[in-house]
Amino acid sequence: MNVGAVERFYDRFAGMYDLVFGQVFHDGRAKAVRAMGLPPGGSVLEIGVGTGLNVPLYPQHVRVVGIDLSAKMLQEARRRIGRHDALSEIQLARMDATRLGFPDDAFDAVYAPYVVSVVPSPRNVVAEMVRVCRPGGRVVILNHFESRHPVGRWLERRLTPLTHHVGFRLDLPVESVLGVPGLAKLEERRVNVLKLWRLLVFEKIGSGGVGSARSAAVRSA
Repeated sequence: MNVGAVERFYDRFAGMYDLVFGQVFHDGRAKAVRAMGLPPGGSVLEIGVGTGLNVPLYPQHVRVVGIDLSAKMLQEARRRIGRHDALSEIQLARMDATRLGFPDDAFDAVYAPYVVSVVPSPRNVVAEMVRVCRPGGRVVILNHFESRHPVGRWLERRLTPLTHHVGFRLDLPVESVLGVPGLAKLEERRVNVLKLWRLLVFEKIGSGGVGSARSAAVRSA
């Protein structure tokens, strides 16, 4: 899987995304937003904002910045925001999650919903999430990870060559996003239908600037 292929797939799929993934993943989205514990006047960066399905779930007192690689997905998100006056202050930008154009410690929470199994370098994405999150802030990851059950793991590994063609992989081990410097895990729980997806909530500890989180994650990947 490469960045260009991911971008092309989601550009083509943007118009159908809500129909396929809207309601079935809503439970996880709602729980993830609540887990951020966003303070009044706080800020959140959403990695892979897609068509903006999370946007109506955020409290009105927070600043939301959403990024995505797909221009067509962002177009759908802008349409959604345009239909709701209360969402007009949300900012959207086209951006690569492995090279975020924000300074260190810029957000109270950084959130990646259903993203890390889509990108070519999940650990690098998490390192960037750490970098732009303020110390004491939350880093939240919502995703499907490889099953710990032998039968489930065998099946996911056999199916992954097929799912690559529709923009994601089933066999991503959770260890791919654990152990990134600057993070302490606060919570892990299963969400959505059949509890096949996991919600991971971390707190950023230390400064976690460019020279620490990103480079250390690359070395250990």
